[in-house]
Amino acid sequence: MSGGEAHRADDHAQAERELSMARPAVRGTQECDLRPARPDELVACARIWRASINDYLERLGQPEIPDDLTAVTALYEHLQRTDPERFVVATRPDDDAPGGERIVAFVSAVVRPPVWYLAMLFVMPEEQGIGLGRTLLERVLPAPEDDLVRSTSTDSLQPISNALYARYKIVPRVPLLRLVGTPTRPAALPPLPEGMTAAPIQGTQSDNGTGAIVAALDRETLGYAHPQEHRSLVEDGRRAYLYRASDDTAVGYGYTSDLGRIGPVAVRDESLLAPIVGHLIGLSRPRGAYALWVPGTAGATVTALLEAGLRLEGFPVLLCWDRPFVDLARYLPISPGLL
Repeated sequence: MSGGEAHRADDHAQAERELSMARPAVRGTQECDLRPARPDELVACARIWRASINDYLERLGQPEIPDDLTAVTALYEHLQRTDPERFVVATRPDDDAPGGERIVAFVSAVVRPPVWYLAMLFVMPEEQGIGLGRTLLERVLPAPEDDLVRSTSTDSLQPISNALYARYKIVPRVPLLRLVGTPTRPAALPPLPEGMTAAPIQGTQSDNGTGAIVAALDRETLGYAHPQEHRSLVEDGRRAYLYRASDDTAVGYGYTSDLGRIGPVAVRDESLLAPIVGHLIGLSRPRGAYALWVPGTAGATVTALLEAGLRLEGFPVLLCWDRPFVDLARYLPISPGLL
């Protein structure tokens, strides 16, 4: 067998193993207990996330995810706090584990009407291929009578997972690109239009009517308001700014941080996205690189950031849904884990 034939055979065998995740469970799942996660179990879930991703990154010859789980654990704390009934773990009996059980998989979803968003679904590598992922997914999927948009983001390197979600009509629609780096040619980022102002948003937006303005921008661009996430972003140290046109009309908002994380950003006119992103980048001086997630539909912003010196990092993430709800030419998400 040639090297190419052997590689294709390995790919076929791997595809067959992964495809079994979308079939009825034939072994092992009857021993699993599904229940809501407890706050003290979120670090264990983060370890499953890392082990699962590193398992396929290793097969692709890609570097592993570092073992610092601080950021992802903070995300899980937020998800579990806002939607505890939709953060579910699968456990197996284990006499050597604390409490006599060990977590082998987990799922987390949030509901921000009219949208249901699958934030996380990960299974330990040795537990894959028995239908456990599908079982967890069905545990948190909304009922048809709830009339919620079903959405998620997936890794473009996982065709079997994408096929599983597509069976529920959650189909890949738009690539989400991670751009990182430091602008070496900042002049490539367009300036704010003449007369536009940017003012810090103080606190959690509950004062002076700013919260209502931000909520309206979210509904117009993202398709729903999400004050829970705005509160969490402020607690996480991100700084928000409200942008107004020369006639004092609110035209957008955006977040920056001393760590270089940019987003979310929402604008009323897509031509404002690149200038506002450029302005947010100029408001902070992180010790390391800037990092933001930009939808492929925001082409002018992607181009401006690349021309300014940022680079694409990793493989694209795919934003998926069963029906349209968001204008990704006018909205930059927080992250793939939470729009």
